[in-house]
Amino acid sequence: MNVRLEESWREALAPEFEKLYFALLTDRIRTEYQTGTIYPPAGQIFRALDLCPLPQVRVVLLGQDPYHGAGQAEGLSFSVPDGIPVPPSLRNIKQEIASDLGRPSIISGGNLLPWVQQGVLLLNTTLTVRSGQAASHQGLGWETFTDEVIMAVNRQREHVVFLLWGTPARRKASMIDHTRHLILEAPHPSPLSASRGFFGCRHFSACNTYLQQRGLTPIEW
Repeated sequence: MNVRLEESWREALAPEFEKLYFALLTDRIRTEYQTGTIYPPAGQIFRALDLCPLPQVRVVLLGQDPYHGAGQAEGLSFSVPDGIPVPPSLRNIKQEIASDLGRPSIISGGNLLPWVQQGVLLLNTTLTVRSGQAASHQGLGWETFTDEVIMAVNRQREHVVFLLWGTPARRKASMIDHTRHLILEAPHPSPLSASRGFFGCRHFSACNTYLQQRGLTPIEW
């Protein structure tokens, strides 16, 4: 896998590309693409980073792994391409936005690119998945790589809002400096857990209040 990456991220993550785990990971992922159906398309593996350079990151929205259904995954956590039905978790996210902010999301379908363009990094902890097999690429090394992404944001940016939903994402809180950034935690927005505290978390208004208090532009959710 020939890693092509936006320049600010390539510079920040350069040491990772020389490590043994990353060599083993890329060999395994290359083989998986050659022998099976893997999502997202190979050219979109690093799309979240390519579309949101490190100096532009204002919010990190951390997902788990890509959607594993045909046509859904596009390299951005929770997002699906235009014309693809909105998945249940994203439907619940949009429901919470409307409840929290008192108006609908600016997202009419499931394509979250308008958020990315405002500095929202839509990062999954695992960047690939086998077709029809959720979590099938967990434990291969992606988590080590994306931990470094989170730590790069923590080190190099100021006043970033981290939205950590669900147990795997919430485990990342310990690597974030809460004196320099805002960490918002809640259950995952999936139908299995949204009613246990995601609904009513009001993270979208809390995020914007934090940004505005520091003289920063709020996110148009």
